[in-house]
Amino acid sequence: MREEAVGRLRQRVSEDVLATWDGLARTYSSLGPEAAALFEVGADLLAGGKRLRAAFAAAGWRSHGGEPLAAPEITLGTGLELFQVAALVHDDLMDGSLTRRGRPAAHRQLAQRHDDDGLVGGADRFGDAGAILLGDLLLVSATASFAAALDGVGGREAARARAVLEDMMTEVTVGQFLDVYAQSAAWDDDPSVDLDRARRVIRAKSARYSVEHPLVVGAALAGADDDALARLRAVGLPIGEAFQLRDDVLGVFGDPATTGKPAGDDLREGKRTVLVALAMTRADETGRALLRDRLGRADLDDGDVARLREVLTSSGALEAVEELIEERYRAGLAALDVSGLPPAERDLVAALARAAIERDA
Repeated sequence: MREEAVGRLRQRVSEDVLATWDGLARTYSSLGPEAAALFEVGADLLAGGKRLRAAFAAAGWRSHGGEPLAAPEITLGTGLELFQVAALVHDDLMDGSLTRRGRPAAHRQLAQRHDDDGLVGGADRFGDAGAILLGDLLLVSATASFAAALDGVGGREAARARAVLEDMMTEVTVGQFLDVYAQSAAWDDDPSVDLDRARRVIRAKSARYSVEHPLVVGAALAGADDDALARLRAVGLPIGEAFQLRDDVLGVFGDPATTGKPAGDDLREGKRTVLVALAMTRADETGRALLRDRLGRADLDDGDVARLREVLTSSGALEAVEELIEERYRAGLAALDVSGLPPAERDLVAALARAAIERDA
């Protein structure tokens, strides 16, 4: 797929995402106007995004003979995007994030609706409860889109693709709990323990479902055999890890005007990323003490953020993560070279991988 073709895919998936969500809203509008806020907040979040997962799924689909822009390709992409936003809604709530893509996070939007409608009780509790339900509703919608994609091919292809999707959804859920656990755990006397946990978190929570699973499920849906899927896993995992490592860097050093989140937000949320874990292994005692004391404090001011950034930089952790991103990216490209993908789809995956790690948002 060339850039123009990718643009058409993203447009079709975006149209289907919003149409699917709008259809759900219309179906259940008979329950009364009170539920409208749930669907409106969902639509606000679904309108954004790069549709990266849908693009990787399309590359897998087309690389094994799937027809471009066929119904299974579009509905699979729609399901992946709905699942992504469901994960973001729940993740923002658990992390206490205030913003997402330059807009208030779902739980904050719903809390504001509580006040705007003059409801009684706590706005925060209302917003939190609403976000849990919104995330669940997005998961239901994602599952329906996945089912439509599977029904569009049937047989062995559907069975293989279903197994990938079930693995993806389960692993992301368990990975999210592992992330919650990591943020609550005391720092270990052996920094390698925290670093190992941070690597497992990015692999389970985001790396595989951002690249590997979409690429593999698209190919499975098109009829790829087990050997072909194994070759694609070898491509997708390291690229997905590089993608998440870049996300971790942007969470600390990104430009808020571009990322849509406040500067240093991951530091306030106490994210135990590979970047932070590496700093704990490399910083001097003063730097480690600062990380232990300040990481995860919601009241961090700009000065605190600057001091923590200095530890991450002066310790060599930032440089080490940049090197790791490059190493993982190169490993993915090396696997891509021997993946057996047709030239057009191989070029597409390479372009998507480059975009995933060279981004600023």
